[in-house]
Amino acid sequence: MIRRRVTVLGATGSVGTSTLDLMDQAEQGGTGAFEVVALSGGANITRLAEQARRWRPSVAVTADPARLDELRDALAGTGVEAAAGESAIVEAASRPTDLVMAAIVGAAGLKSAWAAAATGATLALANKESLVCCGSALIQRVRTAGGTLIPVDSEHSAIFQVFPEAAPERVARLILTASGGPFRRTSLEAMAGMTPEQAVAHPNWSMGAKISVDSATMANKGLEMIEAAYLFGMPADRIDVVVHPESVIHSMVEYVDGSTLAQMGPPDMKTPIACALAWPDRLSWPAPRLDLAAMGQLTFEAPDPVRFPALRLAREALEAGGGAPTIFNAANEVAALAFLDRRLAFLNIAAVIAETLERMVKTGADSDFDDACAGALALDARARRVAIEIVGDLALAA
Repeated sequence: MIRRRVTVLGATGSVGTSTLDLMDQAEQGGTGAFEVVALSGGANITRLAEQARRWRPSVAVTADPARLDELRDALAGTGVEAAAGESAIVEAASRPTDLVMAAIVGAAGLKSAWAAAATGATLALANKESLVCCGSALIQRVRTAGGTLIPVDSEHSAIFQVFPEAAPERVARLILTASGGPFRRTSLEAMAGMTPEQAVAHPNWSMGAKISVDSATMANKGLEMIEAAYLFGMPADRIDVVVHPESVIHSMVEYVDGSTLAQMGPPDMKTPIACALAWPDRLSWPAPRLDLAAMGQLTFEAPDPVRFPALRLAREALEAGGGAPTIFNAANEVAALAFLDRRLAFLNIAAVIAETLERMVKTGADSDFDDACAGALALDARARRVAIEIVGDLALAA
C-alpha cells in the first residue's frame, strides 16, 4: 500500500480536485493511504472548505486575503488553520511533506513551486509556467534538496515514463502529441470570429478556461515544447509536435536505433496524476480502459503553422533562450485572459505574443537577478506591462 503525506497547491482547480479524488478512490480501494499536510485554493471557498473538512490538513489557504474570514467561518471547529495570501501559500508549500502537487495555474504558481522545490519532497509539477520561466534552475533546486521532479502534464508524463534517464544519449527525438483543439479543422477566416465559449469547448479534455484557450491556439504545445527541452535536456531541433486528434498516444520517444516508444491511454488527466502520486509504484484506481478495437484507428497530421502561429513563436523563444520563454509565457497569459474577457479577438492572441517578443527580445530584455525565481518574476512583470499595452492597441471596441 502506498503511504504518502501530500500538499496540494491549487486544490480547487481541475488538477487539484482530480488529485484529491484519486487519493480518496485509492483509500477506499485499499491501495493507498494519504495524509494531507496543506491545501491551497482560489476564490472557491466552499470547495476548499469541503476538501479541508474531508482531509483535515494542518492549514488551508485561500489566495484571496479578502476571503479569509469566510474561510475561517467555514472551517470553524475543524482544527484546520485558515490562512490567506501569497506569502501564506508559499509557507504552506514549504512545510515538510512527501509530495507537493503544484497545480496553481499561470505565473501565480511560480513562487510556491519554487519554495516546494527546496523541501526535498517529490515535486509533482502541473504548473508548466514554473519550468518555462525558471527552467534548469528549478530542476537543479529540486535535485540539490534531494527531491524528485515528476511532470504531470500528460505529454511530459508520457515521455517521463519511457525516457532512459540514465542514458539520454540513446534518444534521437521527442515527439509531443497535440489534440489540435476545437479549431483543428476551422478556417482562418472563421477562427477570427471565434468566441470564448467556442474556444473552451475542447473535444477530448476537461480543463480550465485558460488552458483550454491555450489548446485552441496551440500555445499550450509551445509551452510544453519549452518544458520538454528543460526536463529532458533536448534542444529545440530534436523536439517535434504531431497532431493526434484521438489523444490516445500522449507522446513518444524516438531512440537512435529507430525504435519509438509511446505511452498510451484514454484522455483522462487522472492517469498522469496517479503516476505522479505513486511513482515509482503504480496506483490502482477505477481507470478507464483503452479499447483500441472499438476505436478502430489512430490518426496523425502535421500542425498548421499558418493557423497556429503560437507554436512557431514558442520554438523561436526556446531557440532565442535567455528570458524569451518567460516573455512568451507572460504575453500569452495576458492575451488569453483578454480574449476570455472579450477584449481581444482570438487571432490577436498570437499577435500580442509576437509583438511582445519583438519589442523585448530586440531590446535585450532579460533577467539580471541572482535568484532565478525573482528574476523570472521581474521579467514576467515587465513583459506583462508590454503585453497589456499591445492588447490596448488591438482591443475590440466596447
